[in-house]
Amino acid sequence: MREVITDSRKIGDVISFFSRTTDEIVTLEELKRTLESGRQLVMKYGVDVTAPDIHIGHAVNLWMYRKLQELGHKVVFLIGDFTTQIGDPTGKNKTRPIIPLAEIQRNADAFIKQAEMILHTEPEVLEVRRNSEWLTELSARELLNLMSMVTNDKLIAREMFRQRIAKGEEIYEHELIYPILQGYDSVILGSDLTIIGSDQLYNEMMGRAYQVKFGKKPQIIITTKITPGIDGKGKQSKSVGNYISLLHSPREKFGRIMSMPDNLVTQYFQVYTEVPLDEIAVMEDEYSDNLMEYKLRLAKEIVRRYHGGEIAEGEYEWFKKTFSKREVPDDAPRISIGAAEASIYRILRQCFPTEKSNGDIKRLIIQRAVTVSGNTVTDPEEKIRLTPEGIQIKAGKRTWFIVVP
Repeated sequence: MREVITDSRKIGDVISFFSRTTDEIVTLEELKRTLESGRQLVMKYGVDVTAPDIHIGHAVNLWMYRKLQELGHKVVFLIGDFTTQIGDPTGKNKTRPIIPLAEIQRNADAFIKQAEMILHTEPEVLEVRRNSEWLTELSARELLNLMSMVTNDKLIAREMFRQRIAKGEEIYEHELIYPILQGYDSVILGSDLTIIGSDQLYNEMMGRAYQVKFGKKPQIIITTKITPGIDGKGKQSKSVGNYISLLHSPREKFGRIMSMPDNLVTQYFQVYTEVPLDEIAVMEDEYSDNLMEYKLRLAKEIVRRYHGGEIAEGEYEWFKKTFSKREVPDDAPRISIGAAEASIYRILRQCFPTEKSNGDIKRLIIQRAVTVSGNTVTDPEEKIRLTPEGIQIKAGKRTWFIVVP
């Protein structure tokens, strides 16, 4: 078993690290006192697996849990396979659709694999549980007992429910009991601490309240900052496409960072890297007249965090060569189409045999995102004559091909 570290300096370093990503701690005094107690903490990391991807916004919490694992504490990775079937109403203005159990299981397996890219995986500091273990066994009497501990006014006081009521829209009873069940998870696990996005504070405060009612010590809650997605608008979301997934390749991560607005760079440095804050301040000043280089440094640091320094350096050089110097990358695929001449649509159809639909390819062309030897092509039926040495085709921002007959 790992030793629980109580050295005040090391604990102070962790809390200092947390300050760059933390919105609120309930409460800081409890956190310090509990970390200094010498007892291994049970830290609940609860997720509803509505989708299979973890993005770097989710990963902020995982990096914080990792720091606490390194002090000897244990993460209980709680898969909300039961509560996923209800759907967390937080921030939603309509009822979530029911997700099939088989899809929930696939999402859960993918989620666990991604979380293990960051968390330490030794059994003494990581345990995986599912809340179906106890919620499927919860009797009607037990559920009624839980419901008797909270008022209806408290449950419908949430902003998204108030908005629905004002619009005359329905609120279903299973949505109202969602925070009750999430709170009960904390009782069952004996959670000492949980790290969540600030939008989950209501649900986890319910956990604290239930723990007190069951005669247990209330969990410490750390809420983390929610940053805009790479479009500079709402939070990162797969449905919107403004996110950076842990499953994205190093090149895709790098490219997505380079596509985001310049005014997000400092915020992303602070939240998504471990570069010291004083160094970030120096870079922000140093690169005030060279925002491209500032953003390149950010992209390299984020890729380094997930894939290592060598890969990050390689992606940095690839991007500069390809985009800054406008050179075709050395690893551009060489595609033979079996003809001396073909329409640009037919050529791209062979370049993207499965990755893009017919409609996707036509949109790329019509939207002026395709160049042939540096010249933009906008007609899908335009004929392209090929040469034995090959011609350069760029499709989108980061995809190149050398096409031969």
